[in-house]
Amino acid sequence: MTTASLDEFLMDMRAMHRAPEADVLRGLIPHARVTDEERARIEDKALGLLADIRRAERDSWIATFLHEYRLNTDEGVALLALAEAFLRVPDQQTRDLLIADKVGDADWGAHRAKSPSALVNSATWGLVVTKALVGDEAKKTALTRLINRTSEPFVRQAVAAAMKVMGRVFVMGQTIDQALERMEEPKHKGFTASFDMLGEAARTYEDAERYFEAYERAIDRIGKSNRKLEHSISVKLSALHPRYETTHAEACVPALIDMVGQLAKRAAKNDIFMTIDAEESDRMKISLDVIEAVARHPGVSDWNGFGMVVQAYSKRARAAIGWADTLGAETGQQIGIRLVKGAYWDTEIKLTQQLGLEGYPLYTRKPATDVSYLACAKAMLQARNLRPAFASHNALTVSTILEWAGDRRDYEFQRLHGMGEGLYERLVREEGHSCRIYAPVGGHSDLLAYLVRRLLENGANSSFVHQLADENIPVSDLLADPVEKIEQVNCTPHPAIPLPVEVFEPARKNSFGIDLEDSVDLASLEEDVRAYQMPDAPADATAEDVTRMVDQAHAASLAWADTPVEVRAELLERMADKMQERMIPLIGLCVHEAKKTYQDAIDEVREAIDFCRYYARRARIDFEEIPLPGPTGETNVMRLGGRGVFACVAPWNFPLAIFTGQMTAALVAGNTVVAKPAPQTPRIAQAAVDIAHEVGVPKDVLHIAPGGAEPGAALTGDRRVAGIAFTGSTATAKRIQRTVAEDDDRPIVPLIAETGGLNAMFVDSTALPEQAVMDIIASAFFSAGQRCSALRLLLIQEDVYDRTMRMLTGAMDTMNVGDPADPATDIGPVIDAASQEKLCGHIDHMRQRIVHQIKVPDFDTFVPPTVIRLDEIEDLEREWFGPVLHVTTWKQGKLEETVRRVNALGYGLTMGLHSRIADAAEEVAEEARVGNLYVNRTMTGAIVGSQPFGGERMSGTGPKAGGPHYLPRFAVERVVTVDTTSAGGNASLLSIDAT
Repeated sequence: MTTASLDEFLMDMRAMHRAPEADVLRGLIPHARVTDEERARIEDKALGLLADIRRAERDSWIATFLHEYRLNTDEGVALLALAEAFLRVPDQQTRDLLIADKVGDADWGAHRAKSPSALVNSATWGLVVTKALVGDEAKKTALTRLINRTSEPFVRQAVAAAMKVMGRVFVMGQTIDQALERMEEPKHKGFTASFDMLGEAARTYEDAERYFEAYERAIDRIGKSNRKLEHSISVKLSALHPRYETTHAEACVPALIDMVGQLAKRAAKNDIFMTIDAEESDRMKISLDVIEAVARHPGVSDWNGFGMVVQAYSKRARAAIGWADTLGAETGQQIGIRLVKGAYWDTEIKLTQQLGLEGYPLYTRKPATDVSYLACAKAMLQARNLRPAFASHNALTVSTILEWAGDRRDYEFQRLHGMGEGLYERLVREEGHSCRIYAPVGGHSDLLAYLVRRLLENGANSSFVHQLADENIPVSDLLADPVEKIEQVNCTPHPAIPLPVEVFEPARKNSFGIDLEDSVDLASLEEDVRAYQMPDAPADATAEDVTRMVDQAHAASLAWADTPVEVRAELLERMADKMQERMIPLIGLCVHEAKKTYQDAIDEVREAIDFCRYYARRARIDFEEIPLPGPTGETNVMRLGGRGVFACVAPWNFPLAIFTGQMTAALVAGNTVVAKPAPQTPRIAQAAVDIAHEVGVPKDVLHIAPGGAEPGAALTGDRRVAGIAFTGSTATAKRIQRTVAEDDDRPIVPLIAETGGLNAMFVDSTALPEQAVMDIIASAFFSAGQRCSALRLLLIQEDVYDRTMRMLTGAMDTMNVGDPADPATDIGPVIDAASQEKLCGHIDHMRQRIVHQIKVPDFDTFVPPTVIRLDEIEDLEREWFGPVLHVTTWKQGKLEETVRRVNALGYGLTMGLHSRIADAAEEVAEEARVGNLYVNRTMTGAIVGSQPFGGERMSGTGPKAGGPHYLPRFAVERVVTVDTTSAGGNASLLSIDAT
């Protein structure tokens, strides 16, 4: 496979990355197909392997677990939820609530003593007892009474023991010494191990240093073991650098080359293999950059112990194997390849949909991944410069590889610790094959995400392990040829997984994004952004200009209202298409004028496009004539119509999205519009208006009034304005409200206002710190904290305050504050000097309470991202619109009371919660008086049509932008009633058939 160069393979990988699934599969099928003669031998061998697995199932915890607790049952989900969170919770009261929450609704009694496995039954008995004591009516109080009455809280202990049993099954040892000792147990005779120093990705530089040192110690310890020439180590790049991202490649790649190079030389010196694990697909290119550089390192290039992992679910997998073979040829090495099915499938699907990318980087059908695996396996067996390792728990896959390999033994199989038992024992001990166990090493509380991910992968309905545990699935299905399965569906993607562009159908077509993890696309975008020249700003409008605009808009209003809604909707869709076509220059404009980072600018343009398409679709629905019931002899019909002239006043923080959303909603509802952008961002607004005019919106129907207070006051004070849509500060919204209300000669007009908030996020002790911290940073500091939905008040359960803050401050230090035109920038400047002065004044005033702060450049209008400790929630009296986060604590058991205290601040825009307790989420949802509540995710980035956005009380009037109730607020309702008997009788009634 070494006929192409490394660069040519990289080009192939890029071409295949998001290529149509069918096209990629058709190229793989010839390499994965077996002949009829091969098929007969493969099935015969696979039947023998299945028999081996069945015999081993009696002692296999995972097989028994998946048989007893299917992941489509409440009990299976509950066990996973407990395993994911229980061991990291430090306080007993929250542990009790977690147990009650997860156990209370599940039917554990149905599983009691049903399993042939003593381990499974021991993991169940405590849950059965707990369920009996914790009924639906009084979960918490019953469990509390039980614990208070006993000298030992045996229920809590039983559950903890059950979780540790699960941990022992999946983790080889809590230390490398324990793991090496367990590998000497009789059941592992003949097997070798690849030790993985378990943990989440590094979130801080301190984490990365700790993981690096753990790898060093493990390499040295393995090297001193009696089996040093057999065991190996696996290394995760995400554990060695907290910013292992394409946008940070300039910093992370050299650092990773240095660290991985050091580890590789250490492994070479100790005579052990070292493998670089695969991670999410968006990191593949920078991973290959690191691997290539290390492979060429002096001290590594003459060693045959370096390797990498390839995930077969990736469309680029076979090309990656060709790349590795070529690298081996160029360096004179045998590069190790561990071929796996893949570990991030569901994450990849969701992320691709969220980013609106062209296609998925992986296959949407399980048999398609199996086809890819076989094609890759054949390529590995044919390669001259690879050491193949096939990681699989699938008997058919293993049997196929055995058939193709014949009498060779210069390769190995691999399985996960705790899984695949029985599949390889005879192959290893009787037939001379090699098998390596992928063996996680670390504390049980560190196994959380890993354990759950492995259970989900192997318990999924489509997985071989799950199907094997289901006695209702015939053997013929287990041994069905994946090539035949894929050909039967003509290589098409899974119908239940739409392409990203179709995710929101029929509400709207999804907008396309740009993949910033594609180094070629990123470099091209950076070049365009840096070269972008902003146009001259439009001149500020005077009060007289505004009067003329209202004159023209008022004169055009009747004709525009009479324009069919279909015509108005089509104009919005043309606007969306034109914005998509001009995405790059619009991004450049957002970066330079609004000081947005690349991803923020992309999201801004996409949201504007989504508003256009969503409101076009909604208008066709909402403005349909509605027949109403009534007595015989009359018709009743309701119609929506335009109000007249609408004033749209938009902010600078979303100068394209909100400006476009207000404008298009008013237009498609049949109103003429005078739109006033923020004085800081007039060019962006002008670009949107220009596009509207270009696609056919008449110029007398849509006007733009740039400037500050003068045109704003003239516009909202004009009596001919029949409605106002405003986004901005609460104080300004109230001034507009008074202006409209106090004019006795003015008609009563609607004010649609979306204002700010004192947005709070709660973090309890069940939250995964790594996830919570990254969501806190994104919510509080990205966009320089200049989102109305941004996190202003962080409320941490006091039991985990220190742990959370250590990780938060460390993660803050990994953020880059700088020029928004630099793709490595995470946080840019605030919008102008006035905002900077106000925010810095607040920070100076709170100087003694600062917990942490990031240094910023001394040019432009930067404000240092800052965390300020408060004594009480009520100490935060107003919104600070920038990268300033206020933090305090709350006591366990006081969640409801704390939510009410936040409510009492008077705002109601957004709120967040990080918790693994479903009851906590329900409790907050019940008590919170906010427009948008976000659980276990960021508090920003509402999606049009999916998360309609807007607040209540001092945070807005509603209805929500991007929601199904928005457009009617821009319209009047009119009912027409016609007496159909006025011509002399009720013809329809008199004509009824007498029978």
